Amino acid sequence: MKILFTFFNPSGGMETLNRIRSNALKDHGIESHLLYNIDGEGRQNIKDIRTIVTSDSDTIRNLIEQEKYDAVIVCSDIHMLVQIRSFGYGGRLIFEFQGLGTPEEATQILQNFKDPINRHADALLYPRTAHLRRLMRSFFPDIQQYCFDDPLDCKNFGYTAYPQKAYPIIGWIGRIQANKNWREFLQMGQRLIRLHPGLSLWLFDDDTLSDSAELTGYHQILEADPLLSSRLFRYSNIPHELMADYLSIIGDSGGLLVSTSIREGFGYAVAEAMLCRCPVLSTDSGGVRRFIFHNRTGKFYTRGNLDEAVKEALSLMINIPLRNRLIQSAEMHIHKHFSADLYAEHFIAMLYRLDAVPSTFPAHKGKEQQRPNDDANENQS
Repeated sequence: MKILFTFFNPSGGMETLNRIRSNALKDHGIESHLLYNIDGEGRQNIKDIRTIVTSDSDTIRNLIEQEKYDAVIVCSDIHMLVQIRSFGYGGRLIFEFQGLGTPEEATQILQNFKDPINRHADALLYPRTAHLRRLMRSFFPDIQQYCFDDPLDCKNFGYTAYPQKAYPIIGWIGRIQANKNWREFLQMGQRLIRLHPGLSLWLFDDDTLSDSAELTGYHQILEADPLLSSRLFRYSNIPHELMADYLSIIGDSGGLLVSTSIREGFGYAVAEAMLCRCPVLSTDSGGVRRFIFHNRTGKFYTRGNLDEAVKEALSLMINIPLRNRLIQSAEMHIHKHFSADLYAEHFIAMLYRLDAVPSTFPAHKGKEQQRPNDDANENQS
């Protein structure tokens, strides 16, 4: 069996998602290919998965016709959805949503895309995020919908012990874009470094995807605050396999990862930090509700409330019994609920429901071919 995942570029959470699920599905006899319109820094992370980078219509048409995919999963790219169907592709065409930005942005996007999605998509796929679920049910009541958690590579990505740093580190992962709310991280850092001598700030991003106006503001803030500038270290385009090491170091330093996003469809950075025993403090950005439970697996703060953010960050750094309890609970939660094997079960169940599985494909182990796990179907969850 063969399927195709498409997206604009190999970067951020989508690069991580496509790589992890392709490897997980391979273990279940499904070959996955990746199609990106333009290249990106995240391509360095992809190994042993056929990856095509092109926006040429004829090349894409030839690929679809030659490979005869049983299903194509198109994420966010409405043009690609329409284009593939126009080629006469007769397999299952699934449109996937991840994130979509702020609620206002998401509503506008769905309003613009509603008609072509209804015409061309056989089904919708999105992570278990409350605001996405509400929007999908409202805009697409007549299309089959599948809603299950994105996976993490719990077998190969996790904690590694390193010599402990002599100072605590506050980490942040994202892009210099408005939805990631990077300004709030810097504002939080300005307060914390004046309260906690020696504190260091580590910012991880893809410098090829920064918004130019936002990047200008970023540099202006650093130029106006020499102390902040001296404590802030920016790391761009770190290979994904090395991020587990950085997150482990942050956790062992006595620091934490901060997520300041306005909206996240899933929130890979937060989940991966938990997997690496790094405590997390986050805004309630939607998708992170699946793995952050306040004072049980992590901490929330109210976006825009810097007093609360600083208080909660200091609590994670000073209250060692609470910190250790949250770290242990968070790691266990990710392993139990977000494994790649569990994702593969849900994904294959979706394909069975859509009759996208060829008759020659063996029934999924532990599942009846005609009655896959109901948890994979949004209408059943």
